[in-house]
Amino acid sequence: MAPVSQKMGKKSRVKTQKSGTGAAASVSPKETLNLTSELLQKCSSPAPGPGKEWEEYVQIRSLVEKIRKKQKGLSVTFDGKREDYFPDLMKWASENGASVEGFEMVNFKEEGFGLRATRDIKAEELFLWVPRKLLMTVESAKNSVLGPLYSQDRILQAMGNITLAFHLLCERADPNSFWQPYIQTLPSEYDTPLYFEEDEVRYLQSTQAIHDVFSQYKNTARQYAYFYKVIQTHPHAHKLPLKDSFTYEDYRWAVSSVMTRQNQIPTEDGSRVTLALIPLWDMCNHTSGLITTGYNLEDDRCECVALQDFRAGEQLQRLCPAFHRAAHLCPAAGFSPSFLHDRRGAERTLAGRQCH
Repeated sequence: MAPVSQKMGKKSRVKTQKSGTGAAASVSPKETLNLTSELLQKCSSPAPGPGKEWEEYVQIRSLVEKIRKKQKGLSVTFDGKREDYFPDLMKWASENGASVEGFEMVNFKEEGFGLRATRDIKAEELFLWVPRKLLMTVESAKNSVLGPLYSQDRILQAMGNITLAFHLLCERADPNSFWQPYIQTLPSEYDTPLYFEEDEVRYLQSTQAIHDVFSQYKNTARQYAYFYKVIQTHPHAHKLPLKDSFTYEDYRWAVSSVMTRQNQIPTEDGSRVTLALIPLWDMCNHTSGLITTGYNLEDDRCECVALQDFRAGEQLQRLCPAFHRAAHLCPAAGFSPSFLHDRRGAERTLAGRQCH
């Protein structure tokens, strides 16, 4: 069964990769390769007929759970709570040109972590900026250890969100990664449908969202199965830090991280857009209002301007265009603006789910 949900940031994490014990310690890559081959075949089959989607979902989930059971204890996690690493994030951001004055990171209970003003901030005042060097982008992925595989794999080249997910996983597995201070502050799990229990998905069968839930779960399982084989067999993947520990648990975490946090920014020459994860900036909760975020090409940084006056002690919020109302949803999620049931028994639109 999938892990029981808890508020993001409250789950303890160990700093080094576990070696695994029992079944997890004895499982061979060949065993998992056989299971993932079966999973890939199942996920690549034609779409089921009317009324057969639930049956297919249960079959796919059964294979995924077998894989997760064999991989138990093999994921890379971190000691303590994510908020323990907030001071390191602020120090790292400051040393690399981001703004860190005038706000602090706090837990707003139901809304999760966000930014709180430590001084009065006027409407239209620039209060947050993050330079490109801090961003994790498709371009930085191509210049990383992932680059050789990216140059050969058409799926990575075609799907920037998957490239970002693998970029995130590779950097998380490297204790000396430049982005470690950022990665250590990410949630350890999410409220995306990839984390839903089977009975929660069953609850959604009478809603418009169910087809999207099925599709996202199936697509993610297919991607994982495909890339597991790639990482084990492709000559350009042998240097990736994931070769011995590419688990489904880690992949759904990375996909969910990107799904809930990715943003579009212009490339350095401004000729096109690319996908990016923006440290610190993505801690700012979104709300409705004037568009107050953008990218300053001249200074090569992401900027956020206050949409109203904020007093010291108030939560700072920005408009995230990808989450504006129910019309614009997280680009990688593929959901319609339907109501989803979450683990706290409430019903909220996916668009209303916080991205941190």
